[in-house]
Amino acid sequence: MSGYLLFKSLHLIAVISWMAGLLYLPRIFVYHVENFEKEQATEIFETMERKLYNYIMRPAMILSWLFGIILIWINGIESFAYLWVQLKIIFVVILTVYHEYLGKCMRLLKLKENKKSSKFYRIINEVPTVLLIFIVFIVVFKPI
Repeated sequence: MSGYLLFKSLHLIAVISWMAGLLYLPRIFVYHVENFEKEQATEIFETMERKLYNYIMRPAMILSWLFGIILIWINGIESFAYLWVQLKIIFVVILTVYHEYLGKCMRLLKLKENKKSSKFYRIINEVPTVLLIFIVFIVVFKPI
């Protein structure tokens, strides 16, 4: 098995795990906000949020970046000259910023300082889906 295919497979596994968390965490926020007056429920949501973010999402994000960088290194640094690689990196940076924003939201919910509605979390839950669609089409079709 070639190193490229190994790291590509590991990259895809990490990305799928990261995306699952990016799609699920805001949904937990929706339920957390809708049940903020129920102490037992909020404790459960806070535990779910913390474990998802720290034990699944953060490692998956780091591994996505690591394996992606290894793939670029294997293909050669000149691959940065391709527009599709530049666009993919821009979208992945946006996903990373979104990931960190979700961490901030999680901390505000835990501190009971959340000012956002469940509708807000339902709407931002679509951000990673849209970015995922762009990234997949860019990687598959490789424009320029």
